[in-house]
Amino acid sequence: MNARDASLEGAGAPPPAGVESPLAAYRARRDRLAASLRAAGAARLGLAKDTSNLFRDRAPSTKRLIDVRAFDHVLAVDTTAGEVDVEGMTPYEILVAATLERGVMPAVVPELKTITVGGAAAGVGIEASSFRHGLVHESLSEYDVLLGDGRVVTCRADNEHADLFYGFPNSYGTLGYALRVRARVAAVKPYVELTHRRFHEPGRCFDALAEACAGDADFVDAVAFGPSDYVLNVGRFVARAPYTSDYTYEKIFYRSLKEREVDYLTVHDFIWRWDTDWFWCSKNVGAQNPILRRLYGRKRLGSRHYQRIMRWNSRRGYTHAWFKFRGGHHESVIQDVDIPIGEAPRFLDFFQREIGIAPVWMCPMRTGVDAGRFPLFPIRPGSLYVNFGFWDMLHRRTTHPDGHFNRLIEAEVLRLGGIKSLYSDSYFERDAFDVAYGGDRYRELKAKYDPQGAFPELYAKCVLRG
Repeated sequence: MNARDASLEGAGAPPPAGVESPLAAYRARRDRLAASLRAAGAARLGLAKDTSNLFRDRAPSTKRLIDVRAFDHVLAVDTTAGEVDVEGMTPYEILVAATLERGVMPAVVPELKTITVGGAAAGVGIEASSFRHGLVHESLSEYDVLLGDGRVVTCRADNEHADLFYGFPNSYGTLGYALRVRARVAAVKPYVELTHRRFHEPGRCFDALAEACAGDADFVDAVAFGPSDYVLNVGRFVARAPYTSDYTYEKIFYRSLKEREVDYLTVHDFIWRWDTDWFWCSKNVGAQNPILRRLYGRKRLGSRHYQRIMRWNSRRGYTHAWFKFRGGHHESVIQDVDIPIGEAPRFLDFFQREIGIAPVWMCPMRTGVDAGRFPLFPIRPGSLYVNFGFWDMLHRRTTHPDGHFNRLIEAEVLRLGGIKSLYSDSYFERDAFDVAYGGDRYRELKAKYDPQGAFPELYAKCVLRG
């Protein structure tokens, strides 16, 4: 089924005679999967899928894998209601293509094409529209969740499974798996005009960022290139553009932030502006070298190919062996943390002093009135936060305990009233983790929706790598 077929149901057009509707086909897939899970009986469960945007190694396990790869369809794009129905394994690349055909886009599109809708629902997703729409899970209105005993429950904020609706975000597949999601969409124009403002003082940059969030912008984010080098990026939809830039091959988007004051991209290329170079992390696979970039070719530039290289390297252990040979302390610091904007200068000062990774992505996010009802990712309703994204390997000649720098970051985030995402390595002690991520409420949800422990427990999965 292509994207246009998927959009017809949302437009009110019935499928051709004898052709099963997308929603009916989904229900058939859902029922077959649920029946197979019930027939197999109790077992520890995991997901069989082709992509993952988790950046932590996991311990070997003997889980029975549920094959959810068939759940990758856009079921309906309803521009009248302003919503899209989509299956959980659908990558955002496919969802964006289907919605742009109808003149809309998901309200919040995470940065990488390979992130799946179900993954963003169970984790935490953010982008430059989040100052308007909040995190990904704040733009979702309904889930069909496959539970460990084979039941499928539909969760909404106003039904008998409202506790799971609010408890599902940041559960990372430990309560169930989202087979279908309903998400809000927003109208688009063909192009995005980008303005880039340079700052030398972090306080001025954060003040300007807050001012931009209070204005008429459609997108706002910023990049810290160094202690006195900041760029604020403000995007607005426009119907016409005098030119469009192409950052999908020879030119590199993040470098343009310091080279241009104004730029224009198609809405499609703006949405995926970070994917081609994995923000700036493509340097780790040589893809920013002009010669190697041409050898890669346009089709192999992007998060999908880089992930394959990363996971191949992780299995082979080449990087680990090289760091061991070099000696000293080597630590992967791959994190996204959300800090209240009033504390953002203090966090950045700590980070630049103690960690020193650059560039750093800084993306504002304003929470909605219901933000405090999500117990596993509790943040203050109606507040403006700044997401700091930093992804690199630290090298130190001196020795440190395992996870030393990640632990420093975690402690500072909690001290400043922030919270961090759990898609990568975490080192929290159990008591601190429970306080930060709604431990008591999580145990209630676990007892109700996964009493047999078919899925791993959240702390065991995210910290102990279970």
